[in-house]
Order: sequence, then C-alpha cells, then structure tokens
Amino acid sequence: MLGISELSRKMPASPIRKLVPYAEAAKKRGIKVYHLNIGQPDIDSPKEALEPIRNIDLKLVSYPHSAGIESYRRGLAKYYQDVNINLTYEQIIVTIGGSEALQIGLKVCCDPGDEVIVFEPFYTNYNTFGLMAGVRFVPVTTTIENGFALPPMSEVEKYITPRTKAILINSPGNPTGTLYSKEDILQLGEIVKKHNLFLLSDEVYREFCYSDEPHFSCMNIPGAEQNVILIDSVSKRYSLCGVRIGCIASHNKDVMSAVLRFAQARLCAPALGQIASEGALATPREYFEAVKQEYIDRRDLMIERLNKIPGVYSPMPMGAFYTTARLPIDDADKFAQWLLESFNYKGQTVMVAPAAGFYATPGKGLDEVRIAYVLKKEDIANAMDCLEEALKQYPGRR
Repeated sequence: MLGISELSRKMPASPIRKLVPYAEAAKKRGIKVYHLNIGQPDIDSPKEALEPIRNIDLKLVSYPHSAGIESYRRGLAKYYQDVNINLTYEQIIVTIGGSEALQIGLKVCCDPGDEVIVFEPFYTNYNTFGLMAGVRFVPVTTTIENGFALPPMSEVEKYITPRTKAILINSPGNPTGTLYSKEDILQLGEIVKKHNLFLLSDEVYREFCYSDEPHFSCMNIPGAEQNVILIDSVSKRYSLCGVRIGCIASHNKDVMSAVLRFAQARLCAPALGQIASEGALATPREYFEAVKQEYIDRRDLMIERLNKIPGVYSPMPMGAFYTTARLPIDDADKFAQWLLESFNYKGQTVMVAPAAGFYATPGKGLDEVRIAYVLKKEDIANAMDCLEEALKQYPGRR
C-alpha cells in the first residue's frame, strides 16, 4: 500500500488557515465574516509598485539571476542604508518571500537535529520551517501578563546546549505585536557572540513601530557582523503579500555563499514580483506615515474595545498589526470554530486565530487568540460588537 512520508504526516495545519472551510460555509449561509485571523492588510499597494507592472513592455519573461535582479538588489542596499543598515547589494539575495528566506537561513545555519532558541508565542509557520529543515525549536515562553517581554538574558542562557546553533527573533513580532528595545537586542547580541551562535532576525514589520524609539536592527549589534542573518519581505511594508518577494542578507561571506547555492537550486525568485518590488522602493515617505497612523488608530480602537469586554485582556502592542488576547473561554480552537459554525450577531461573525498554534509548548495559549487589526475602523468596531456578544453566548465561557 502506498503511503506518504513521515515528514508529510508531521506537517501541522496552519492555525491561521485551518478554519477557512468553516468561514466559507458561513459565507454561503449569508453570514458576513470579519477576518481578524490573517495578516492581510487592506491598505492599497503603492502605485509606485503597480505602475511598473501595468506598463511592462517585456517581450519575454526570462529567469532573473538566482541572487535577484541586480538593479533591485542595488535599490535594496540603498533602502537599507537609508534606515541605518549598512549593506551592499552583494550581501543581499532575493527570495520567494520572507518564508523562503527563513527556510534557507535555517538550512544554512543548522544540520538536522540542531537546536534553535525561539521566543514563544511565535509565527506559527516557524514550526513548519523547522520541521522541513530537521531543526528542533527550543521555546522560551513569554507571557501576556508583561506584554510578552523578553525574559532576563540569564534565563535565556539556560536553554543553550551543545546542539544550539541559533536564536531566532521577530521584532516587531507576530503574533503579539511586541517590539524589543535596543537594550534587548544588544543583550541578545552579547549572548550570540559569547556562545558563537547565529542570530536570525525576522524584521519584516520594521516600518510598523509605534514607540518613541526607532526600530533597532540586529544588523547594528557591534561585533556581531558574522553572527547576524537578516530576514525581510515586501509583503507587509508595501502591502504586497501576493508578489512573494523577500530577501536574506548578512555580512558573513560563508553564509551568503551557501545561501546562493540554495538560491541556484530553486532557480530564481519571481521576475514580475521583483519588478513590482523594485518600483515600490520609490514609495514616498508620506505613504508610510499615513499607513502607520492608520494602524495606530485601528490598534487603539481594538485594544480599548477588547479590554472593555468582561474577562478579556490584551496588552498594548507596540508594533506590527496583531495582538494576542486572553479570553474567558475553555478552548480557543473550539471557540473559533463555534464562531463560524453556530454563532452570528445581526448576520455577522468574526474569524480569529487560536493562539495555541503559535506556541511550541503543549498546553500553552489555550485561552488566547491572535487578532489582526487589518480592517478599517468601522469593520473593527462591528467585529468587536460580534466578539462581545459571542462571549456572552458561548457555551464554554469560563
């Protein structure tokens, strides 16, 4: 009898997308579903990204260079220099989204069976990328009570073993919206230098920081030039999720030489996506300022509404466009499915992402959900009305 591979059997379903069939069924019943479950911005992509595609006059769409179109990489280097990250175009390789950048980064840093320290809750697909690379993620738990802040570095060091090869961070973070301070990043830098580890820094939400302090990149940790690997993407920055363009960058020549070999094996990143992304580099500063203010307004509305609901708690996220909220429920997976199968308020309901899938430690996050504030304020207000009423009716309320 034919059977699929062991790896295939272990691949987890996405907690963000596994409820899609229930949402589709609800819509077929005439229920309006507010999608708070996925980080798909409703902000328009900048015209600077779309016009090059509309005006394309290519007679042939051929393979780009495996490292990426050179003019785009040169433009990326200029972008990074403008945000105080010193990179040359030779130190940047274009990838198929930030997802491929991290997959390649893990394979370059680690052998199967090696360990990577990660702070939970974390972006759920990290689990999948680690599984594909044969890497074991070692979770260091952060808690909602203190806004998912990093624990003391002395606590982090307790998780380092002879198999530890890297620390993976995401700041501002998904699913919590937590933003690490410059001091946090510098202390992590001391650990990776002390223990000779890689530091994989996922910075795809760089433009979405809501604190008074500017974003501090791991690329600027003094003396850690050989340790740090930058993971980035245009998906959120320019609201270009569908073009599937990201990049990986490092000052470490051995790392980038290895990355290029992986890049050659998959041929190239999408040509048209790179053309759009290169155009996006000309997006004016006013675009980002307007988008940032819009997200701050949405965040403030959502967090205020959440914390007014009896039994609900959400810390104030300082970056990205997510929050992880604790609800007075027995099980977030059951609740999320119930919202779509059995509940509606004035013909409407909400779709959330159960938070347990963002933890590696079994039993964590069972009463938490990730909520994305990627809808316009009117829709957020309606969605909060639905959630408040749902929590009154849910049979498993605690």
